[in-house]
Amino acid sequence: MLKLQNVRTGTRVAAGFGLILFALIALTIVGITRVNKINASLTTINDVNSVKETYAIAFRGSVHNRAIALRDVVLVPPGELPSVLARIIELNEAYQEAAGPLDKMVAARSAAYNDEQPALTAIKADEARTLPLMADVIARQRAGDTVGAQRVLLDQTRPAFVDWLNAIDRFIDLEEQLNSVQGSAAREVGRTFQVLMLVLTALAISIGGVIAYWITHDITRALGGEPSQVKHLADAIRSGDLFQAVRVRPGDSDSILATMERMRNALHEVVESVRQHADGVSTTSIQISQGNANLSTRTESQAASLQQTSASMEQLTGTVKQNSDSARQASAVATAAEEIATRGSQTVQSVVETMDGISASSERMAEIISVIEGIAFQTNILALNAAVEAARAGEEGRGFAVVASEVRSLAQRSANAAKEIKALIGESVQRVQAGSFRVRDAGATMAEILQSVRQVNEIMAEIAAASEEQSIGIEQVGQTIVQMDEATQQNAALVEQASAATRSLEEQAFALRSAVGAFRIRGSSPTKRD
Repeated sequence: MLKLQNVRTGTRVAAGFGLILFALIALTIVGITRVNKINASLTTINDVNSVKETYAIAFRGSVHNRAIALRDVVLVPPGELPSVLARIIELNEAYQEAAGPLDKMVAARSAAYNDEQPALTAIKADEARTLPLMADVIARQRAGDTVGAQRVLLDQTRPAFVDWLNAIDRFIDLEEQLNSVQGSAAREVGRTFQVLMLVLTALAISIGGVIAYWITHDITRALGGEPSQVKHLADAIRSGDLFQAVRVRPGDSDSILATMERMRNALHEVVESVRQHADGVSTTSIQISQGNANLSTRTESQAASLQQTSASMEQLTGTVKQNSDSARQASAVATAAEEIATRGSQTVQSVVETMDGISASSERMAEIISVIEGIAFQTNILALNAAVEAARAGEEGRGFAVVASEVRSLAQRSANAAKEIKALIGESVQRVQAGSFRVRDAGATMAEILQSVRQVNEIMAEIAAASEEQSIGIEQVGQTIVQMDEATQQNAALVEQASAATRSLEEQAFALRSAVGAFRIRGSSPTKRD
């Protein structure tokens, strides 16, 4: 089952407003349904029943007036009879004009009003019984049988008119009764509609209040605190202040504030580690510089020893005794040179190992900066998602969008700073590797010097053992000394190059310390040049 905290904020906000919208839609549907019922009842009263009642009233007026006119037929002088007959014809036409629409209306709604059709049928039956009687009275009067006309009028036509009018009155009463039923139903619907609207409105307000509280609580829980706290932490990280910690609610591990606090701790550890490694690189470069200075001094001393050896070899050409003595001195000097060369080789090997350690540390720093870039990228992605969700939230998520924009800006700046640091570290690694190659070349040269010194020692032994080969040995020793002098000069040049590379490494270490110096962490102090 999907947990509520795993649902996206936008989905929860949409669900909350969806419930409110559903309540409003339900309220609207109920209102429309009730109003339609009331409208249908009023329409039936005004546009159907009242119209039929109007036609029935027209019936009654026509029948009543024709009864009066028929009475006038037997009372008026013969000269006025045509006008009375014309009046009867006019009233009959008015009756037929109302009868046609009324028949259609009753036929159309006969299924809903079962009593209307029998009532209308009774009216038509009375009409069919009365009209021939009227024609008989008129015919008798035209024939001059006034007495007969009066007898038919009083004995037959008058009761027929009474029955006809009574049938019309019953139809009118029926329509009034139907209107009363429809009116009562409309009033009942209106009364229940008021109660229902009050109940649904109260329910919608209650649901809206609960949803508003739920959304506010959910957003606050997602933030991990007030938006001002999140903004304060983001501003602190943006300004490089990684020392200030924020208090997170116990057990809170998923909120934005908790995530930013973990990010601050991670940045604090990374910056502290980078600063420590930069200090280590700076200290190592100083030690390498001091070693190069010692190596330069020893190289100068070795050059001086070689010059002394050359002078001694010139004295060996004088006499055999001086040659023997010089051979012994040269052997001693060669032995000392071998020791010096051995120490120089060991020193160069130490420099190579130090360079390798610096290269490994630089690669580790590059990996750490890659981690920083990854964190900045992930932070940027999280801030972008938060901005999108805030945009979906609309006006309610505007403050949240501002915070997300600040976090994203901070992540982009962190990524740019990490890229610059990574570029500087990469340049330092290349220079360290170049220095390492040069130091390895110096080591190879020192090995050659050591081999040459050992050859000199062997030659000196041969000179001491065989005087006859002295001249050849002296020549070989002279050549060896020249080679040693050249090697010494090359060694001195390599030492200068190593010193320059060390100074460059020291400058890169200072630049790295200056870059991370923008962040304030526990125990931090301004970066100073050694």
